[in-house]
Amino acid sequence: MSTRTPFAALGFSRVTPRLPRRLAVFSALAALAAGTALVPGQALADRLDDIRKAGVLRVGVFDANPPFGFVDAKAAPVGLDVDYAEEIARRLGVKIEYRATNPANRLPLLASHKVDIVAANFTITDERRQQIDFSTPYFASGLQFIARKGTLKQPDDLKSWRLGVDKGTTQETTLRQRYPDARVIAYDDSPLALAALRSGAIQAFAQDGAKLGALLATLPGKEQFEISPFTLTREYMGVGIPKGETRLVAAIDGILLDLEKNGTAARIYDKWFGPKSAAPLPRDFTIGSALK
Repeated sequence: MSTRTPFAALGFSRVTPRLPRRLAVFSALAALAAGTALVPGQALADRLDDIRKAGVLRVGVFDANPPFGFVDAKAAPVGLDVDYAEEIARRLGVKIEYRATNPANRLPLLASHKVDIVAANFTITDERRQQIDFSTPYFASGLQFIARKGTLKQPDDLKSWRLGVDKGTTQETTLRQRYPDARVIAYDDSPLALAALRSGAIQAFAQDGAKLGALLATLPGKEQFEISPFTLTREYMGVGIPKGETRLVAAIDGILLDLEKNGTAARIYDKWFGPKSAAPLPRDFTIGSALK
């Protein structure tokens, strides 16, 4: 399981043999007669078979966003998303290979076929669904802020503030829409934004509330800061999957639902958000439950 296979050796490229012209025309007409539209690159695509053939699941994960994805003292990826990725690979019967990503690079990683899936605190939105598919949600959270104590009491306080966000996140989109007069500054990752918060370059940092507890716990001078008492949104996170890979979506959905049923999902949550964790947070969402 620990052996890492180079990307070039995995055999992920797809080469479609060229059919004789008469046979190709016949095949196309037969497909149309059956009511099936031939979509180049989609009808023949089956990432699930590719993964099983290669024996490796390539996963994009965060490397600096605890507790969802970060590196431990041994430089190994760990976190809630990493634990889910490990379970998915194990139940598919393949090894796992990680690729570090940041919020802005998640969609490009999938589009360029450098990973098979992305498990990186990936919020499900209609806009993103136009480019990729998502699994059923496995986590829920909402938009909150870290600011200096006593300065942020209600949403209206944000109207003219300097607000920091991670680039390419739903938080960036939400704040630009809701607070057109605020100055929204996008950073490549959370550590850069938090450094800006400490220096005063921004007045508040916006992120998923579930993530802020762990970030605040490790923030130098944390006693000077606090998490906002209000939440702006309710958001759901899923595994990002290339568009059109219906069998892979179904396989991952089945795995996630089974993890909920057998108690694994609850154990993963308790590991990162339970009473003994760095940032305790009661669990208010279960996989397969109705979305609010």
